Amino acid sequence: MKYISTRGQAPELTFEEAMLTGLARDGGLYVPAEIPTMTKDEIADLAGKSYEEVAYRVMRPFVGDSFSGDEFRAIIDRAYAVFGHDARAPLVQLNENHYLLELFHGPTLAFKDFAMQLIGQLFQVALKRRNDRVTIVGATSGDTGSAAMEAFKGLDAVDVFILFPDGRVSEVQRRQMTTPQESNVHALALDGDFDDCQAAVKEMFNDFGFRDGVKLAGVNSINIARVLAQVVYYFTSAVSLGAPHRKVSFTVPTGNFGDIFAGFIAKQMGLPIDRLVVATNQNDILHRCLSGQGYHKGETIPSISPSMDIQVSSNFERALYFAYGRDGNAVAQLMDELKSGGGFEVSRGAMEALGEQYDSGRVSEDETLATIKSTLASSGELLCPHSAVGVMVGEAQRDAAIPMITLATAHPAKFPAAVEEASGVHPPLPSRMSDLYERSERMTRVANDLGVLQSHIKEHIAK
Repeated sequence: MKYISTRGQAPELTFEEAMLTGLARDGGLYVPAEIPTMTKDEIADLAGKSYEEVAYRVMRPFVGDSFSGDEFRAIIDRAYAVFGHDARAPLVQLNENHYLLELFHGPTLAFKDFAMQLIGQLFQVALKRRNDRVTIVGATSGDTGSAAMEAFKGLDAVDVFILFPDGRVSEVQRRQMTTPQESNVHALALDGDFDDCQAAVKEMFNDFGFRDGVKLAGVNSINIARVLAQVVYYFTSAVSLGAPHRKVSFTVPTGNFGDIFAGFIAKQMGLPIDRLVVATNQNDILHRCLSGQGYHKGETIPSISPSMDIQVSSNFERALYFAYGRDGNAVAQLMDELKSGGGFEVSRGAMEALGEQYDSGRVSEDETLATIKSTLASSGELLCPHSAVGVMVGEAQRDAAIPMITLATAHPAKFPAAVEEASGVHPPLPSRMSDLYERSERMTRVANDLGVLQSHIKEHIAK
């Protein structure tokens, strides 16, 4: 299995190489050169299997020769042993033909744990085999950072630096990043928004002298291994509702497009997905683009669903690559227009291709709060604001004849103020995290300056 860049100018890599590299050297994102498929019989045979077994069968073709079968099985088992639910990603029914996929039973209470715990184990095995060390730099709008720190803290061969927008994540999200005491993980509060954090990370990757000097690696959703790990729960949930003999649809609250692009991969593999619905909050650049208004950055408006407060959705580049018929030059031109002019128009043919794969919807702040309240009353399920965005869009767009699965991306306790405002219920943290507010914090506030960031990282990596 080989991986190629969305911009067409970087060398093909193996799975392990693409995972450790993160961003391609031409600035693009890695995608599989070919997407493997599963037969109806192979999909049907996933019914009743453990999450770990499904993960092995779905991801094994993407891994290729990078890890042996026994090695990969052991990695998967270690990754998901820390989850707080035996099903790992349980389904609950909200109403007739509308289901919620709970993706918040991992150690940091967010869907990012599914990929990050796996990547942590993959990195550990690969780096030990290579006798190598890397520096991971990532940007987060709230959940990626804590998931990365949880997965990599204390590992000998990795230093981790996570940039997050100062004052623009929830207190629980911040504390999950600032309370780990292991010396190899570092929380950096950037003076800016998430797009500034993400831009800084990309600039570091494109500074090849710095990149090679600190052996830079990335675990943001630009990392193809993260996307592939997220493909698994599309299969487990769809099969539990009758796939491949029955179509299903998915609604995904998303800001960076990685989680829903995983659904696209699952569909290309043969999973009978009818519709993939993008759900956005008031920072609705994806909804505007998919509605035919072009992709044009606006002001990032802070919201009660901060993990979606994004104007530059990195993984949308992967969707564009397939919509433009795998034309790397066309994608590179669009990304140049985005960097120089703040946006671009999508060609008619590409818009038609996107329309065949994705639908979208937008939810206001008031509607988000109202959905938290009404869902609790009707089903007893308490939603985080991001999941509420998904539920409202999913309910509005579902087909009564086809099950709709909405992804619940975080535990409501990560956003207690908004949830309590909407529902009157203060969501408690799980017992294993009950002392979070009492733990001492450790973080560094940094200016939105590339040179300052690079100097700080070089000074604090293990020598």
